[in-house]
Amino acid sequence: MSVVIETTQGDITVDLFLKERPKTCLNFLKLCKLKAYNMNLFHTIQADFIAQTGDPTGTGRGGESIFGQMFGPQARFFEAESVPRIKHTRPGLISMVNCGESVLGSQFFITLGEELDYLDGEHCVFGEVVEGEEVMSKINNTITDGTGRPYQDIRITHTVVLHDPYDDPPGLELREGSPEPTQEMLASSRIGADENINDYAGKSEEEINEIIADKEAKARATILEMVGDIPDADIAPPENVLFVCKLNPVTCDDDLEIIFSRFGPVVTCEVIKDRVSGDSLQYAFVEFADRAACEQAYFKMDNVLIDDRRIHVDFSQSVSKYRWKGKGRLEVMEDKKHEEKKKVDLKELINKERAEIKSKGDGKIERNEENMQGKSRDDKYRGRDDGHRRGAGREDRNREDRDGRDHARGDRGREDRHGRGEEKMYDRDDRRGRDTRDYRPAERGYRNDRSRERNGDRSRERNGDRNKRED
Repeated sequence: MSVVIETTQGDITVDLFLKERPKTCLNFLKLCKLKAYNMNLFHTIQADFIAQTGDPTGTGRGGESIFGQMFGPQARFFEAESVPRIKHTRPGLISMVNCGESVLGSQFFITLGEELDYLDGEHCVFGEVVEGEEVMSKINNTITDGTGRPYQDIRITHTVVLHDPYDDPPGLELREGSPEPTQEMLASSRIGADENINDYAGKSEEEINEIIADKEAKARATILEMVGDIPDADIAPPENVLFVCKLNPVTCDDDLEIIFSRFGPVVTCEVIKDRVSGDSLQYAFVEFADRAACEQAYFKMDNVLIDDRRIHVDFSQSVSKYRWKGKGRLEVMEDKKHEEKKKVDLKELINKERAEIKSKGDGKIERNEENMQGKSRDDKYRGRDDGHRRGAGREDRNREDRDGRDHARGDRGREDRHGRGEEKMYDRDDRRGRDTRDYRPAERGYRNDRSRERNGDRSRERNGDRNKRED
């Protein structure tokens, strides 16, 4: 038994499983004859999964069975048939939606994927698609929002029952024509099913090419933003900067600045050079303070002869001066060359002020920049290997302290030995009966009188020897 479902994407022909699902097929056929599915929206489409419809309200929460229309709200749903069990194994199967507790209404879906076994036992399969695979492919590839609803409506326009084996139950009133679209359906903000969304309709070939080029440029900018090459896809290069190429290698910044300054004030003029060799790469960027001056230079300076080379001038497409700070914020980077120049000038000024001032004989002042008053000890002795480096003074002081302690211990040893020898000599003089004064060296001043006492001892010994010879 076949039914043709006409949609805005094309026709789909389905065969029903009358023997396996008689009650479900009866419900579906009678709803088709009542034109209950006409103008129904495919409100949920999930790629490679399902395409669901059969709700007149288009919300996924409405719809009722044929028995509800015949016997009232208490018969809105009917019990699902589960025997024999039919599985969701392939695309193109027609299955009734479980409305809760294994009851069915009017909503159904078409499977778009394979091996959807987790739907088995939950929903009731009652038919399959025999014609219209290309229409199913279109529905599967449609663009939807986050909830699965297509941006452009896909609706059932009509259903045709080729043969109905069931008799119409008593009290069933058939409808002659399709239902009229509701006000809610007409007020929908979605793209209409019959609406032509061709952007190129009524446009010339030149306008179409311009639209296509603009879309491609936006797509490339989006890719560059995704990979991090530019901070924002909508970023635009400055309108007051010119790109100058085909320069002579001998042309320098000052030459270009003088030439282009006749159109207006030039903020910066930089010839790009190789980072390693420093040679000119034969192109430059000229930034004007005024946009009008930049445009005038663009029209006047293209193909002009400079240093035997005809240059080419165009508006700059570089955004290298822009840097992404995060969270959508941008900052304009200053010219690095001018920053370095300012730093060098400031350093020279500081060194000049710190230099020691010397006065010549003729009254002139000379600044000695080799001897900076503000230089640190490390800067002063950097590169020297004469012991005057950081930490060398501490080592010298430690060495001197050790030498002093060793010298003091040596002096104390010599003094002790000398003192013991003098005591023996005084004992020898006492035994001989000489009149010698008692000598007890005081601890204070002993070192100063040591040599004088030694000389006195020698004189007394000589006198004693002389007296002995006379006797």
